[in-house]
Parts: sequence; C-alpha cells; structure tokens
Amino acid sequence: MIDQVRPSQLAAWFQSHAAAGRPAVVLDVREPGEVAIAGVRPDGFTVVAMPMGLVPVRLHELDPAQPVAVLCHHGARSQRVALFLQQEGFGQVANIAGGIELWSHEVDPAVPRY
Repeated sequence: MIDQVRPSQLAAWFQSHAAAGRPAVVLDVREPGEVAIAGVRPDGFTVVAMPMGLVPVRLHELDPAQPVAVLCHHGARSQRVALFLQQEGFGQVANIAGGIELWSHEVDPAVPRY
C-alpha cells in the first residue's frame, strides 16, 4: 500500500521516514513544460524532476534507501510511479495526494495553478 500524503503533511511524513545521511526526495514526474509553469521549492528535501515516461530508464538515479514522495499535477500519475517504485524495491514511498494543485492551496499559494 502506498502512503497518501497531503502536501501540508509532507514534512511530517519525511520526518517519520528519515534515513540517516540520505536526504528525502520529492520526485516530480510531470512533463518539463508543466514543471516550467509551477514548481516546488526544496525545503528540507531534494526535488528531482523526472517525467513519468523516463522513470524506468532513469531509475538508477534514485536511491531505494531514500524516502521518496512522488508529485504530479493532481496525483494520478504520481500514484502509478509510486507503485512502480515500490515494486522495484523502494521501501519508503508516498504519493503526494492532490499534486501541485493542492500544494498551491495548502503549502505555497505563490505556486501557479494550471
């Protein structure tokens, strides 16, 4: 089962899944054009932009020991990627429920909605 974490709960989820010496990651699986419109500012975590279709071929760039929270526009693509990561042996994976849209409402209203 994949944890469903609202943007406002992300810091607490990362804290509860802290891995010694390994920074938490927000994996943004939106397309480059979407990321250019609206992005997440790192705040105690690293942001990795990797379009959903490239995750299988770029999987080696991620550390399975890191906590990874996956982000997309509304939460559907990120859920699919989170399930894929879990199947590939990533032990600490969450879907950011509501995606960048809810992020704009709950965390940072300066993030444009599209």
